[in-house]
Amino acid sequence: MLTMKQLSKVYQTHMIETHALRGIDMQVREGEFVAVTGPSGSGKTTFLNIAGLLEEFTGGEYHLDGVDVRGLDDNQRSRLRNEKLGFIFQGFNLIPDLNLFDNVDVPLRYRGMSAGERDQRIKEALERVGLASRLKHLPSQLSGGQQQRVAIARALAGSPRILFADEPTGNLDSLMAREVMNMLEDINSRGTTIVMVTHDPELARRVHRNIHIMDGQASDFAKAPRKAPREESTLSAVG
Repeated sequence: MLTMKQLSKVYQTHMIETHALRGIDMQVREGEFVAVTGPSGSGKTTFLNIAGLLEEFTGGEYHLDGVDVRGLDDNQRSRLRNEKLGFIFQGFNLIPDLNLFDNVDVPLRYRGMSAGERDQRIKEALERVGLASRLKHLPSQLSGGQQQRVAIARALAGSPRILFADEPTGNLDSLMAREVMNMLEDINSRGTTIVMVTHDPELARRVHRNIHIMDGQASDFAKAPRKAPREESTLSAVG
């Protein structure tokens, strides 16, 4: 699903070179739930931006779902990102002047879907996160946990092959953090690959595998297999 070989990233000014990533070797298999951990400034955000095709790398190789991304131009990268990837951010990144339906609709419009297909996907995604009754609400009318649910619905509506989550519980209290993590586990149990950057050791313990980044280099920590997914959805409308 995601393979990096000797991947590096160097930020360069006229006087200073900063090596953000140094020879990263990494593979994420289809259906995995992987946590990327490490201290602030270790390179986690740079890794996530490159993995999500939001930023280019300096050296090495990166294959995403069988596609060598190095030779892609901006339009090709944007199309691949829009068709195969979903994103969840710590700050939710919702558009304050748009209601929930329209916030989820924004990325779908770029894929040329019919209005009918978009309508069905949006309603199904919001139903899945327990917010189907609030289609016309604005983000300001929701709690932080509910806003993160909208952000998850927005990502899910595009049926991504891989979901990137950047500190998805960072702005939530512990109860809402567990609710969001339950939701991500449910999404993963249905087949979506998830790569999550987190500082939270409790969240990191609940995934299949940890990748620790320190000083731009990655260490892979295999974990014991997680328990079989619950048959019933763990999604809750609370929060």
